Amino acid sequence: MGYQMKEYDLIVIGSGSGMNYVSAMMDADPDMRVALVDKDEPGGICLTRGCIPSKMLLYPAELVRDINRASNFGISASIEGIDFKMVMERMHTSISEDVESIRHGYTHIPRLDFYNETAEFVSPYTMKVGEGFISSKMIFLCSGSKPAIPLVKGLKDIDFLTSDDVLELTELPEKLVIIGGGYIAAEYGHFFSSMGSKVTIIGRNPRLIPEEEPEVSVLAKRMMLDYMDILTNHEVVEITSSSEGKTVIAKDRLTGETQRITASSVLVATGRSSNSDILKPEVGGIETDNRGWIRVNEHLETSMKNVWAFGDANGKYLFKHVANHESTVVYYNAVLGKKAKADYHAVPYAVFSYPEIAGVGMTERKAVEEYGEENIVIGFYRFQDTAKGMAMSLGDDFVKLIIESNSQKILGAHIIGPQASVLIHQIIPLMYTEKQDATPIMYAMDIHPSLSEVIKRAFYSRMPVNEYHMIMQAYGLEDKEYSST
Repeated sequence: MGYQMKEYDLIVIGSGSGMNYVSAMMDADPDMRVALVDKDEPGGICLTRGCIPSKMLLYPAELVRDINRASNFGISASIEGIDFKMVMERMHTSISEDVESIRHGYTHIPRLDFYNETAEFVSPYTMKVGEGFISSKMIFLCSGSKPAIPLVKGLKDIDFLTSDDVLELTELPEKLVIIGGGYIAAEYGHFFSSMGSKVTIIGRNPRLIPEEEPEVSVLAKRMMLDYMDILTNHEVVEITSSSEGKTVIAKDRLTGETQRITASSVLVATGRSSNSDILKPEVGGIETDNRGWIRVNEHLETSMKNVWAFGDANGKYLFKHVANHESTVVYYNAVLGKKAKADYHAVPYAVFSYPEIAGVGMTERKAVEEYGEENIVIGFYRFQDTAKGMAMSLGDDFVKLIIESNSQKILGAHIIGPQASVLIHQIIPLMYTEKQDATPIMYAMDIHPSLSEVIKRAFYSRMPVNEYHMIMQAYGLEDKEYSST
C-alpha cells in the first residue's frame, strides 16, 4: 500500500483505562474522530492477562485452602480431585466473552477507528500504524507494561512461562519453580500449589514480598511455607535442561552455597517492565527515564504538549485502580482545561495470596523518615484476639496502623489475614478526607462479632514505635535484616 494519512482529534494507544472517558468526549463533541490502537486483544492488561483472569484462578485456590482447614473445626472433608483444565477453561470462557463484547463495541462505534496493530512514532504527533499513518494534536499513551525478563544464563534456551502465557496452560505442572519473590510469585505460588503442583519460589531479596512491611513479609513466608518451598536471598545463576526437566541453579547471596532444583516448568515472575520502546517515543519528542517509563509531570503530561501518559506507561503504580484515577486527572486537564494533579498519598493494593495481604499509604519506615519516630504511634491487633478470629481459629494474622500521634492522622495501614482486601476499605475512605482522622472508625459501632472489629481494636491499641517492635520480637516477627539497615 502507498502512503496513507488519517487525521484524528484524539489518538489512544491501549484499550484499557485510556478509553475510560472517550465515550463521554465523543458524546460532548459530535464531530470528534478517535483512533484507538492496541496490538493485543482489546480490554487492556487487567482484563486480558492481569488482575481479572488471575483472580478467577485464585478463588478456586482459596476454596482448596479452606477445605483443607476443615479438620480444625471437627469436620472431616477431603478433595477427591481437581479438574485443572476446567478451572482454566472457566477463566478463559469468561474473559473471552468480555473481550469479544469489547471488540464488537470498538468496531461498531461511529467516528472511532480501531486499529488492532502496533503503533510507533514517525515524528511528533504522527504515528505509523500497520501500513498507514495517523496524526493528532492530542494523544493518550496507555501502552501498559510487559513481564520483566532477567539476564540468567540458559534462560533463553528453555521454554519458560511468564505471568502472560501462564494463563494459557491446559495441564498442571507437576513441579514448578517460580523465579521472583514478589506479588506475582506469591499469588501464583498459592494457585499452583493448591492445584497440586510442588512449588518452589526463589527470591533474590532477603525477604519474601519485599515491598511489604518487614513483619508482614516474615509472617507471610512462615505461613506460605506450609504449602510450598521458599528460598529467599538466592540468586538464580543458571538454568539447564535435560530429560529429567529444567534444573534451576540458585546461589545463596550470603554464603555462596548453591542449590539445584529440578522442575517440569519455570515461571519467571520478576516484575514488569516498560512497553514504551515499541512506540519509539524519542522519535515523537517524548522523554523516558532510564528504565524506559514515559516521563510525565504532576498533571500527567509528557514532554510534548497535549500528549499524556497514564496507567502502567508512566511506571508510577502498576495498578488498574491507579490507572483509572489517572485517567480522570487526564480528562480534567486535557479536555476540561483544569490543572488537576495525580494524588498518590493513599494508593491501596492487595496481594491475593494465602494469607491475603493488603495495604494503603505509608510504610513505617517512610513515616518515620518524614515525621520522626517520636511523632509516630503504631496501632496493632491480632485477628485471633477478636471473637470472630477465635471462631475462625486464626493464628498470628494482624493489622498494623501508622498514625501521627498529635493529630491522629492516619498515615498508613497494613493487614495480613483473611479478607484483608475487604477490611482495608474501612480505612481507605478516611485517608481521602481533609484531616485523615481516625475518629469515625473509633467511635462508630462495629457488628459483634465480626472480622471488622480487628480494625477498631488496632486503632485503640496504639503504642510507641519501640514498644511495637518489642512485641514483634516477642511474636518472632521482627526482621533482623530490616532492623539493622
